[in-house]
Amino acid sequence: MIYARVTRRIGAFLLDYLIIAAYIALLVAVGVSLGFGPLRGAFRALFADPNRSEFSAFLLLVLPVILYFALSESSAWQATWGKRRLGLRVVDRWGGRLSVPRSLLRSVLKFVPWELTHACLWRIPGWPLAPATPSPLITAGLVLVWILVGAYLVTMIVSRTHQTVYDWIAGTAVVVAPAEAGQPADARVAA
Repeated sequence: MIYARVTRRIGAFLLDYLIIAAYIALLVAVGVSLGFGPLRGAFRALFADPNRSEFSAFLLLVLPVILYFALSESSAWQATWGKRRLGLRVVDRWGGRLSVPRSLLRSVLKFVPWELTHACLWRIPGWPLAPATPSPLITAGLVLVWILVGAYLVTMIVSRTHQTVYDWIAGTAVVVAPAEAGQPADARVAA
């Protein structure tokens, strides 16, 4: 039972990742066309150094993904496309719909490891075409990413309510959606 509920939540994220992957493919296609087109100078300026690269990647990739999750989970659906497909909703600690700020906090915390990965990768000399050995600080940052991801997964599996660390901090939970439309979210925590 516990593994079914946890895998349901992971499955919902994998479905949402299909949307993210399609968006990444679109960004790559646009990036390639800009990188070799008449605007290549302006495009290359966005990625001229590690700080610009990280900021550009944040604005073009990470922020839209965070907003997709935050706005979907604070909407009347209370779920992203993947969660809706698997019958899940995100609720606040009282079982109600998330406010936009609470949903935004949850989504920002959820994607901290992803953004930290980008921050580290852009600071590896030669990244992405000819990366050199990263400095100890970058290596420590990448290890921290895996610690955070592990903490998220372990807390989801072992906590009685199947809440992740970011759910605890944001005061949220993922629950099984009610069978009938219009009913409040079921209090049974899904994962």
